[in-house]
Amino acid sequence: MGYYPPALIKLIDNLARLPGIGRKTATRLALFLMRQPEERVRELADSLIEVKLRISFCSLCHNFTEQDPCPLCRDEARANGTICVVEGPGDLMALEATGVFKGRYHVLGGALSPLSGVGPGELRIGELAARIGPESVREVLLATSSGAEGEATANFICEMLRGKGVMVTRIARGVPMGAELEYVDEATLKKAIEARREA
Repeated sequence: MGYYPPALIKLIDNLARLPGIGRKTATRLALFLMRQPEERVRELADSLIEVKLRISFCSLCHNFTEQDPCPLCRDEARANGTICVVEGPGDLMALEATGVFKGRYHVLGGALSPLSGVGPGELRIGELAARIGPESVREVLLATSSGAEGEATANFICEMLRGKGVMVTRIARGVPMGAELEYVDEATLKKAIEARREA
């Protein structure tokens, strides 16, 4: 890369630090940006700075927001008796996109991972416990990932809430829409059979 100008190499290095972006993709993106009009590149740079300056965490649900509390927590039409627990803001956005869940959310900020040094104290589990009470919350819906860390997190929260007078539920796991059964992995098929319901 010695034949690239230092400023371009610096841009490629910075782009390559983004998740899912390898060196080739970073180079392709950098070269694409070089071909764009200056005002478009400035707009991108400004939006990166703006998001760092204006976005913070909601003091109630811990989702990304520009206002505290966030619009979801301020929405009086949402059901207060149900809290959906997710690992991160991306999970919340995916659930909101379905338009099905109309309750409140709680973003943990990750999943339990003892090997990586992430225990209950590094997540917003204490804040979740403070929000739960039988007079205020009837159901806690756990929407953590189906991997080992997500399962461990869900099990920890289930144990924490045992005996608190709150129903704890899990999102169903199963076969994705349009998938051929012969290509679905065994663990997914097992969960799909276990979570079956009357047709």
